[in-house]
Amino acid sequence: MTRARFTSGCQVWMEKTTDMTTHFGESTPGMELILFQCLAPAATSVSLVGDFNNWSPSAHPMLRQSNGSWQVEVFLNRGRHYYQFLVDGEPILDPEAMCSICRQRDSKVSLIALC
Repeated sequence: MTRARFTSGCQVWMEKTTDMTTHFGESTPGMELILFQCLAPAATSVSLVGDFNNWSPSAHPMLRQSNGSWQVEVFLNRGRHYYQFLVDGEPILDPEAMCSICRQRDSKVSLIALC
C-alpha cells in the first residue's frame, strides 16, 4: 500500500483495497482502484471531477469520514488522468498530486498517472 503524506488539504491515496464504504466502477484488467481523499472538515459537500467522469459533479460524490476528510474510491485505467475536488462547489487542486497543469486558459487541474 502506498499512501501520500497526510497534510491539511486534499490528496490522493493510492492503494489497492476494497474495504472502503464507497467505490465506483468495475475492476477490469489494466485498471487500479484509487482512493481519493480530501481533508475539508468545514465542507458540506465534496465531489471528485475529472476526465474519467466527464467533469460531472454528481458522478463521484465523496463520503465524509469522522476525521473531517472525504473519501471515494474509483477504478481508473492506466494512463494520465486530470482531476479536481469540488468543495462546496469550488474547484480545489490536490496539493499532493504529481503535478498541476493548465488545462485551459487560467484553469489548472491536478494530474495522476498510473503505469
